[in-house]
Amino acid sequence: MWGMARKPKRAFDLQRFLSSAGVARKVVEVRRNERIFSQGDPATTVLYVQEGAVRLSVISAAGKEAVVGMVGAGDFFGEGCLAGQPLRMGSATALVPTRLLVIEKKKMGRMLHEQPELADRFISYMLSRNIRIEEDLIDQLFNSSEKRLARALLLLARYGMAGPPRRLRVKVSQEILAEMVGTTRPRVNYFMNKFRKLGFIQYNGGIQINEGLLSVVLHE
Repeated sequence: MWGMARKPKRAFDLQRFLSSAGVARKVVEVRRNERIFSQGDPATTVLYVQEGAVRLSVISAAGKEAVVGMVGAGDFFGEGCLAGQPLRMGSATALVPTRLLVIEKKKMGRMLHEQPELADRFISYMLSRNIRIEEDLIDQLFNSSEKRLARALLLLARYGMAGPPRRLRVKVSQEILAEMVGTTRPRVNYFMNKFRKLGFIQYNGGIQINEGLLSVVLHE
């Protein structure tokens, strides 16, 4: 009827959908530092982080491991199998106790065809992931290690998402930060102390990220 306000469309609740009884999946509880899958394992499932955090890494032919990213609650990983990837290109390890939804590749593919809302959410996520990968590459090529560290901390704190001032939900060692940034642990330690003295980060039983840290990333 003219003049009658439309009822707002309810947002698609991805977490509820993936947890519903109609979705063939299993829930897996993973301990801290437990390996979820290893590089070279068969790629047969897509994983969704319900709670916790996961480190993604690759190992070179010489046996050197490098951290290539981290995912947290609300993120997918292992989605390469949907594009025909037969083996895992890297390894995944839980940084903290983590709860995962594990969905078989065929079931995930069928869900994406049959559930438009899920497909829209998944495509949006993958586009955002591609943008993130491009930004990471540019970051490694052109930015200083100080700026790369600041950006890594902001990403780990999920800066820009709704919520209060950010606190890292996972305990990330300086060794892991050094691998992510592509520098040495002493350099990470130096910059972390610098950020703390400038008031950009705080240590209160964990690392809290203050908005001022963004100035390091934006500074030319």
